[in-house]
Amino acid sequence: MAAITGLPPVLVLVVVFVLPALESSTLLGVVVPGEIAVLLGGVVAHGGRLPLWAVLVVAAAGAAVGDQVGYLLGRRYGPGLLARAPERIRRSPVLDRARALIRTRGAVAVVLGRWTAVLRTVVPAVAGAGGMARMPFTVANVTGGLLWAAAVSVLGYLGAASYHYLERRLSIGGEVLFGVVAVVVALWIWRQRVATRRAPD
Repeated sequence: MAAITGLPPVLVLVVVFVLPALESSTLLGVVVPGEIAVLLGGVVAHGGRLPLWAVLVVAAAGAAVGDQVGYLLGRRYGPGLLARAPERIRRSPVLDRARALIRTRGAVAVVLGRWTAVLRTVVPAVAGAGGMARMPFTVANVTGGLLWAAAVSVLGYLGAASYHYLERRLSIGGEVLFGVVAVVVALWIWRQRVATRRAPD
């Protein structure tokens, strides 16, 4: 944990911005969910090297910018952009689910899609390719990005608080406890992906 909380604050903020920004603009979110960077930011904020509000604002900005780029790419290149997506996406039901969400829920789907890693990656492009108007998308994008950034950064902050509390009260070695926390985060991300694949349209 000390290795994480000791990272340079500027580097942490750069990662907190860049990783969410690349999720839907480059489809990186299929491989590396943006939650990882934002959770890291929350942990560092608990260590006192960054204000939590800065992590929240930077994460929300990265999420909004990345999704806006994904939307504009979908609007510019249409369904052909998604046809060139990685095979993992094209063969999964996630594209059909994203299209169904956009078709039935409109801009609300942009907010809902932000809470699942794979949907978050493709919903902006699907919205753009499907012809959603720019203003409703942008409002939903910013709203969803703020809510998501707040929830995940606070989760990282509270997770670090729980870590330090347990370390003091139970005298658990830092390396062991950090390993447990890492496993819990990995399982959470894995469950999100499984839920996305199994969810009905």
